[in-house]
Amino acid sequence: MKTISFPSGRQVPVLGQGTWAMGEQSARKRDEVRALQLGLDLGMTLIDTAEMYGEGGAEEVVGEAIAGRRDEVYLVSKVYPHNADFEGTQAACERSLRRLKVDCIDLYLLHWQGHYAIDETLDGFEALKKAGKIKEYGVSNFDLESMRDAVDCGTVATDQVLYNLIKRGIEFDLLPWCRQQGMPLMAYSPLESSGRDQAALLGNPGLRTVADAHGVTPAQIALAWVLHQDGVIAIPKAVDPVHLRANRAAADIRLSAEDLAALDRAFPPPRRARALDMR
Repeated sequence: MKTISFPSGRQVPVLGQGTWAMGEQSARKRDEVRALQLGLDLGMTLIDTAEMYGEGGAEEVVGEAIAGRRDEVYLVSKVYPHNADFEGTQAACERSLRRLKVDCIDLYLLHWQGHYAIDETLDGFEALKKAGKIKEYGVSNFDLESMRDAVDCGTVATDQVLYNLIKRGIEFDLLPWCRQQGMPLMAYSPLESSGRDQAALLGNPGLRTVADAHGVTPAQIALAWVLHQDGVIAIPKAVDPVHLRANRAAADIRLSAEDLAALDRAFPPPRRARALDMR
């Protein structure tokens, strides 16, 4: 699988695993743990979670899934904005570490902008980094203007944003800027998450035509398209083993220039700046 490098020099696969909505039902925990473990077996060794997901429940699922396999995993978690002052980041990170049952988080993100100044949050992240609690840090759901402010305050490793074929707004300004900075961008919901938007994506006739030509599903082509983008890491969430294996297979699909042109016709790229899409 293709890999991408973070500023720390750590190489990670461009296809990882998301955990949004995990850890919310105890009856599903065993299946969620097994899903993450299967993903690791398939080479999807970047796992993204957050203290918000299941109010810590997703981190507990991840902790169980990676037990005995910590060295394989590039572990990402996020802090709530209301916990993102200097002292709050220290306490939130400690709670996440306990739930994850690890000594260090590879990448720690501010989940979205809140009322605390970004320099205070990043000062908190720097303290965590110096203490060996995290290895690098970044942000999530930041538009270009906010990213410029953030990089003036600290060594920001990434921005995690909503990005897929029907949410392409970042291509106008944010994604090119990240590429210029040599900064990887993380794409959440690469296959959409809401029922209406996901139906609009996967039911698109142009997408289906490309999928039929490759003998794969529309979801696999939609994911392959995100993975084709330079400097982008995709973190779809899946619990069904069939879906996990389909996601992994999508990383091996090679889209031709004709495929990409057809997808551009079906899902036109932005021609002007847009407000940042968020889930």
